[in-house]
Amino acid sequence: MFRTLKRVECIPASWRLFGPWLVARKDLQTVQSGERTNAAGKPVSNKILLSISDSEYNLLRPHLEYVRLPNHLVLHETGGRLEFAYFPNRGLISLVVVMKDGRTAEAGVVGNEGFTGAPAAVGLSRGLLRAVVQVSGDGFRVKVGALQKTLESTPHLQMMLNRYAAIRGMQVAQTAACNRLHDIKQRLARWLLMTQDRVDSGALPITHDFLATMLGTDRPTVSLAAGALQKKRLIEYTRGAVKIVNRKKLEDSACECYGVIRQYDGELGLK
Repeated sequence: MFRTLKRVECIPASWRLFGPWLVARKDLQTVQSGERTNAAGKPVSNKILLSISDSEYNLLRPHLEYVRLPNHLVLHETGGRLEFAYFPNRGLISLVVVMKDGRTAEAGVVGNEGFTGAPAAVGLSRGLLRAVVQVSGDGFRVKVGALQKTLESTPHLQMMLNRYAAIRGMQVAQTAACNRLHDIKQRLARWLLMTQDRVDSGALPITHDFLATMLGTDRPTVSLAAGALQKKRLIEYTRGAVKIVNRKKLEDSACECYGVIRQYDGELGLK
């Protein structure tokens, strides 16, 4: 005797399953930037903090400490205990892998679409990546203990943090493949585009030395790659800043990884 299978409704492509909840991308940001504040009255622009319900946000709100994020500030060190989770309003935070000999390579970037200290959201106390401010900005930090306690009563926030961590994990995997398989000019183009997506500015205040750190190479190699892109009139480099002058052609010069990572960005509410 065959059992009749129940008809399963198709889930729309714009919906994704993370944990026991279904979330539509259109629901990622239900409150406009600046409509929420922390207890001290500082406006909120972080997309995760804007996407949760008022009731859940009010439970987290007393723990949000406003902080400025100056350039090159290290928020988390490799293998160190996580004291805070950071939710940027503006600016850019780079996540890097640090080897024993001091060499580094990028693993990902975080803007106002996300947060740092993802291991804390699943009960871990240490992280493997260094988090360093690459473009100065501001945001909020929450003590890890307070965040973990709040998550016990905020299932949507817990889902959003898990969701972000899962998507960032996909981005890290793609970046690892990119660093291994693609040449420096393609990687530099991808990295500049990802940075602009989060900073929302044509001029990026970054140096060749810092680019070398992010891309896991040396300064002369980055200078040659930047020079090639500048010769094609895709970027302009001045001391301490890179300006994207032809984004469309820069996208054409980037490897396929940018398109893949940008699809993940769409899940996080980035354009």
